[in-house]
Amino acid sequence: MATTDDSIDGLTEHCDHCGTETLHKVSVQIITESSKRENAQFSREPYRVKECQTCGERSSQRMNNA
Repeated sequence: MATTDDSIDGLTEHCDHCGTETLHKVSVQIITESSKRENAQFSREPYRVKECQTCGERSSQRMNNA
């Protein structure tokens, strides 16, 4: 028996560019903050990245401010 999945892939959040609540694709990415190659392994931090599915505006926020 075939089934359909009508769920939405994303979260509804405020988009500063659109000025309204829009569907966003949200992910967590590990970003290297150091430009020095020898210290790169110690400068990776998690970032919450969201992308508006309406206008394509993308923003990221550091999750660990230790």
